[in-house]
Amino acid sequence: MRIAIIGAGPAGLSMAFFLEKAGYTDYVIYEKEDHVGGKCHSPFYNGKRYEQGAIMGVPSYYALKEIIDYCDIKPDGPELKWVYRDKNGSYDDPYNIRQHPENIEEFAELRKEMLKLKELLSTKYRYYDINGHRGVSKGEYHGYTNDGLRTKVDGYNPNLKDLALPYDRFLELNNIERTSYIWKPPFTSFGYGYFNEIPAAYVLKYLDYQTLTSFNKRDLWTFKEGTQSIFETLNKKLLHPALLNQNISYIARNNKVIVTSNGKEETFDKVIFTCPLSHLPYLDKEEEIECFRKIRFMNYAVLSFTGKTEESYYVLDNMTSDRLGHVMCMYDRFKEDNQAKVAYILLNNDEYGLPDREYTNPSTAIGDLKTFNSDISETLDYKVWYYFPHIIPKDYQDGWYEKVESIQGKYQSYYAGEIMSFGNMDEVCEYSRQLVMRFF
Repeated sequence: MRIAIIGAGPAGLSMAFFLEKAGYTDYVIYEKEDHVGGKCHSPFYNGKRYEQGAIMGVPSYYALKEIIDYCDIKPDGPELKWVYRDKNGSYDDPYNIRQHPENIEEFAELRKEMLKLKELLSTKYRYYDINGHRGVSKGEYHGYTNDGLRTKVDGYNPNLKDLALPYDRFLELNNIERTSYIWKPPFTSFGYGYFNEIPAAYVLKYLDYQTLTSFNKRDLWTFKEGTQSIFETLNKKLLHPALLNQNISYIARNNKVIVTSNGKEETFDKVIFTCPLSHLPYLDKEEEIECFRKIRFMNYAVLSFTGKTEESYYVLDNMTSDRLGHVMCMYDRFKEDNQAKVAYILLNNDEYGLPDREYTNPSTAIGDLKTFNSDISETLDYKVWYYFPHIIPKDYQDGWYEKVESIQGKYQSYYAGEIMSFGNMDEVCEYSRQLVMRFF
């Protein structure tokens, strides 16, 4: 079987890796950029690599661990440390009981709710953390356990339908609203939106309890050469490294798949799309068009700069919809004035897919950085990602994922990548692994 893989981000490269392990060695990876890695983007500056995309992992990233072990890469990057600030720049850790003794009763209630949520996830919502979204809107679970053992499970749990609710509604339903404060920093500040807009499934499948525990304990992986180096190394070790700078003009799918790229035609038996699905002109089947036009994005910006900063921080005040364009967090990777630091800014949730305008003015974010005592020497880059492809709660409840999963393989085509799982490294790699297990 000859297979075309469209996209050389973590999803596409891991797809090739797991296909090889399953015995499929005749494939071609097409990548439109001049580099691999997708949103694991780690540019060089002043002799070191900094992160414009994915920053970290945790020990429960089992698919990623399989890849870094194969590539002989260690999580040997700088230790992640941070503080909390308010929007005026003052240090304010809302989780520190010494700093806020007046909230001791509130802290006690928060602890009770966290324990309650832990219990709910292991009982009422058992199998909530299975990779992907197959069957969730119908109260079903299909896949493999998220424990490193990957035991195959299929069954019915009607409570899983609650995961289609907006996350704030999910918390309200279970009387655990306070816990949103714990989930917000690693979710909203990383560009994944607000809890009144996003289905609970996205929040809890990404930040399952073991992942969140690692985050709160700061048991986190970083990589000396950046996350992009993982996928650069994997690409080099593949039997067929990705073809770069590919301009795919057309894909015909009948009994065979014909890919036309840079004016050259190649014939395949199957095609696997791991790139963004909502704006591919050659997805011309009515079922595909109907599904993929419902995909939404966030507009998420990273502002890279050099200068003197005090330390990495989160700004909880800016993780609300009325503070769009403000800095939600700042990552000082090397803590050196002549090295790149990165600020992260959520611009908006674009309701209709691709944004109709470019966001080219980071003046609000620069003003925030000055408020937070950052002495900016030079602005290196301001990059706006088409970020976090997702489905709104109504479409999730209406069975969007069941519709897409039902056409896997139908047009000699398979669909993977961020929208099919979640937009972090491990979720997309795990989905690629499981798609290979299901169909190849």
